[in-house]
Amino acid sequence: MNYKSLAEEILRLVGGESNIASLVHCATRLRFTLKDEKKADTAKLKQTKGIMGVVSSGGQYQVIIGSDVSHVFKEIMGMTKLENSNAGEEKDNRKIADKVIDTISGIFTPVLPAITAAGMLKAVLAILITTKLITNDSQTYQVLNFMADAGFYFLPILLANSAAKKFKVNPYMAMMIGGMLLHPTFTGMITAAKEAGTGIAVFGMNIPLASYGSSVIPIILSVWLMSYVEPFADKVSPKAVKFFLKPLITAMVVGIATLVVVGPLGYIISDKVAVGIGAIEARASWLVPTIIGALSPLLVMTGTHYGIIPIGINNIMTLGYDTFVGPGMMVSNVAQGGAALAISLKTKDSEFKQLASTAGITGLCGITEPALYGVNLKTKIGLYASIIGGGIGGLFFGIFGVARYATGSPGLLTLPVYIGGDSMSNFYYACIGVVISIVVAFIIAFALYKDSVDETVEEKKEEVKKAPAKEGMTVICAPLTGEAVALSEVNDLTFAEEIMGPGMAIIPTEGKVVSPVNGTVAMIFETKHAIALVDDNGTELLIHVGLDTVKLGGKYFTAYVKAGDKVKVGSPLVDFDLNGIKGEGYDIITPVIVTNNAEYSGILPINDRAVKMGEEVIKVVK
Repeated sequence: MNYKSLAEEILRLVGGESNIASLVHCATRLRFTLKDEKKADTAKLKQTKGIMGVVSSGGQYQVIIGSDVSHVFKEIMGMTKLENSNAGEEKDNRKIADKVIDTISGIFTPVLPAITAAGMLKAVLAILITTKLITNDSQTYQVLNFMADAGFYFLPILLANSAAKKFKVNPYMAMMIGGMLLHPTFTGMITAAKEAGTGIAVFGMNIPLASYGSSVIPIILSVWLMSYVEPFADKVSPKAVKFFLKPLITAMVVGIATLVVVGPLGYIISDKVAVGIGAIEARASWLVPTIIGALSPLLVMTGTHYGIIPIGINNIMTLGYDTFVGPGMMVSNVAQGGAALAISLKTKDSEFKQLASTAGITGLCGITEPALYGVNLKTKIGLYASIIGGGIGGLFFGIFGVARYATGSPGLLTLPVYIGGDSMSNFYYACIGVVISIVVAFIIAFALYKDSVDETVEEKKEEVKKAPAKEGMTVICAPLTGEAVALSEVNDLTFAEEIMGPGMAIIPTEGKVVSPVNGTVAMIFETKHAIALVDDNGTELLIHVGLDTVKLGGKYFTAYVKAGDKVKVGSPLVDFDLNGIKGEGYDIITPVIVTNNAEYSGILPINDRAVKMGEEVIKVVK
């Protein structure tokens, strides 16, 4: 792969450097925050060799590369000045939830390699002790142990650096605040005060006796506070002495506030989260691992899995173990790998077989994006198999209270982090649960998957497209006038990945929707933006006018039908104010979906030309 050429192409297709507010990367994808996502050419990006997929979610525009992502990232950063970009000064119009997910992701993604390394060192130690190659009183053990502990103990400093970049403050000042929380003198004063039953104060203000080694929330709150104090210090400091006065004010105000208020508040929040998790564990230990095991693929698709990763890290730092996040993701990841491997054995397509086998192996090792986007989501069966396998494995983990004692990318290679406690039983249960997830997902995928691609499929498609309508075939007409495009061009994962079903989309040029079939109106939403129809042959259709237009609450829409009404091809369904909706900032692309596609052998859409209402655009073959 030519990383430089791919980087140049990606940079061009996302709208250029001027359209990029920030860029980070995780194990498999470039995570852009774009100023205007409409400037990005998603369709061409998806077709670019070297790119596995594109997802817009959680306030981020994510380009999925695979294991080579770090090389592409390096090339992009080398040919741009993103580190020094002032893009973040522009107004951020994203939703609050998107901002939160993006912030969490931006803070934790850069430090994951460090804490993964620390977790894997702990896993190596566990193996060496278990196999009696070393003892826990040997110098080798002590050296490797403090090497591993460094990644956890100094986590506040690592998080201070990444949080500073996210909150746009000086990273070295932020790391200094992290150093204050971990300074040996401060920790010694806390220990002495606890033993003597006394306290610590600064300028008469009491400093709670909390320890911050391996903590997560306190330093993030402190750096967030710094994002307000530092600009204030810059504003009030005279230019002649700003170089000295600005950092002094920042360090004094944020440092003291952190020790007196912010740090203890973060400590309390961390402790309450741990107590809450303990309560759930005592009453329904099976629940959370089951949910996470089943739904992790959907969380990854939407980017929201980064919202729960800090909970898992916090569990390990406060409780010493994690029975929720890590175990749930572990069984989900290996289930995705198992499903992809089953499909690789079942498919007769040599190219797809190679992709599925490679993706399956990486999925088993804990990197699931290639399996998720390259295989399971495309086949649907793989996705369903991994959800079921992950859910059953998570249930087993929950029932037996399986815990991980260190972090790491959840996969077979990190099984040793489950060695801990008074015996090896936790590790044995982890191995059993993983096997259950893999086997269940593998069996379901292998039993249900059928090749949809062979040497003659494209020829057959063309024959059916050109053939006149006949018995056993349903013809669906265009419900709007406009430009017919593929669903992959819809900037919504639910439609683009055909999660609701196959079909096509139309970019309308006028605001009229008519019935594409002879049939019945099954449902029309109160907001009038979406209509479900059933034609006389039983084909179920969904017409969804625009993206996120439900938020308009019916504004700009006029409906002419209601549920139960009989309609014919061309019957008026809905009128909408095209310019009004576009003026509100909504994308007016309109997906037309066959929702009961499992009952048919082929869905053949037109998606490459201008169409008029009433023209044939989809053929549904029994």
